[in-house]
Amino acid sequence: MPHPRESLYTLRTSRMTRSISPENFDGVPGGGARASEGTCAEHASELGVGWKVSPSVKIAAGEEFDLAAIDGAGLITHMWITAHPDNWRRLVLRAYWDGADQPAIEVPYGDFFCNGWGRFAQVSSQMIAANPHGGFNSYWPMPFRSQARVTLENTTEADVYVYYQITYEVGADHENDGYFHAQWRRSNPTEYKRPHSIVDGVDGAGQYVGTYLAWGSNSTGWWGEGEVKFYLDDDTAHPTIAGTGTEDYFGGAFNFDVPGHGYTEFSTPYLGMPQVIRPDGLYSSQQRFGLYRWHVPDPILFSTHLRVDVQALGLGQRSGMRFHPLRDDVASTALFYLDRPTARRPSTPTREELDVI
Repeated sequence: MPHPRESLYTLRTSRMTRSISPENFDGVPGGGARASEGTCAEHASELGVGWKVSPSVKIAAGEEFDLAAIDGAGLITHMWITAHPDNWRRLVLRAYWDGADQPAIEVPYGDFFCNGWGRFAQVSSQMIAANPHGGFNSYWPMPFRSQARVTLENTTEADVYVYYQITYEVGADHENDGYFHAQWRRSNPTEYKRPHSIVDGVDGAGQYVGTYLAWGSNSTGWWGEGEVKFYLDDDTAHPTIAGTGTEDYFGGAFNFDVPGHGYTEFSTPYLGMPQVIRPDGLYSSQQRFGLYRWHVPDPILFSTHLRVDVQALGLGQRSGMRFHPLRDDVASTALFYLDRPTARRPSTPTREELDVI
């Protein structure tokens, strides 16, 4: 693989860039800025075609809208999207590869972009950037061999306006590339003495590349002693990779506590805790956290099976500094590439399972 800087000056004359947005739903060459109707048609009435007539779409309550439908081989290189924060947990992002009837991506919109609590957090990472105020960007490469379909479902009871742009390349061979998968699971609360499942029962060969956790603490004291464990291939009874603590997995240490500052947010290219929601003494009563780790320089490779979980484990409330299982609210987004367009996945979340409560 060429160095990223090399790819900027290496000519790739067989490939071409296309982009789908409300200004060009098909992504065809010369198809942009030609709309005569759209969500801003009235605002552009004195200017006419070519002057921001259709920058967004209105997705009706209960509707699943096709953000992009692409025929032929390609590679999604960038997604930018924005919607009102009230809807970040109530919009469900999906992607289907090569005509599959089951999605490879099925994740609440905000969680996919590391903003799972419906409140904005700046994320300045290599693969996901979340910028004021809700400009969400994904740089995860998403190859496909014959077809791609990206959708957004509005699970709310009101219409939602969404602005977006999906950029992709055509003209390359992706027969040997893995398919991008993203799965969401929530334990609310976690079961006593049972780990939260991040990925379970994935068959095939591939590489695990990322984790985002929206973690809500339901007790006092430190919540992050739990280990993140990877069960790879034929060894399903015991993990091949067992971490030393939740904050350690996300690149921090000693409770993320900078003396005198308490929990301290950070966002780096491959790992971070960009969000700390502190109790306000009234309705926002729980501490909540957003954490990510991208296994981009260190992907976790598997050849036949993959399972990942994390323990909800506390420290400090019991005498003698004993560990104790927690009953916290944990929502996880797992990202991996696989040699097939579908995988075993959790059931589609209900509206009640999505709600931030």
